[in-house]
Amino acid sequence: QVHLVESGGGLVQAGGSLRLSCAASGRTLGSYFMGWFRQAPGKEREFVAAIRWSGTSTFYADSVKVRFTISADIAKNTVYLQMNSLKPEDTAVYYCAIDLHGVGGTAMGVYDYWGQGTQVTVSS
Repeated sequence: QVHLVESGGGLVQAGGSLRLSCAASGRTLGSYFMGWFRQAPGKEREFVAAIRWSGTSTFYADSVKVRFTISADIAKNTVYLQMNSLKPEDTAVYYCAIDLHGVGGTAMGVYDYWGQGTQVTVSS
């Protein structure tokens, strides 16, 4: 069992920055991926970014590439999502997820556990 807790969401003006954190606890050993997804009102949940826990591989959605950076602190069992140059269209609930099998990727189905989500609101 793995428990994920996101934090760092909030309200920010367009052009601003936020850093989301996702702390993992439980059975997290191994070579796995952690990902960030988001879901805006009335839309499907979509992939944002993912990182192999070793930090050797990162992946981004085209819509956030250059503006967002995913990173991991192994000692703290925490993954971060640094979000810069935020736009109103980035407004969503952001979820972190963990893939314990090391498959990775953008599909929700490969991720085994999910956090409860944190709200990010970007005002224009």
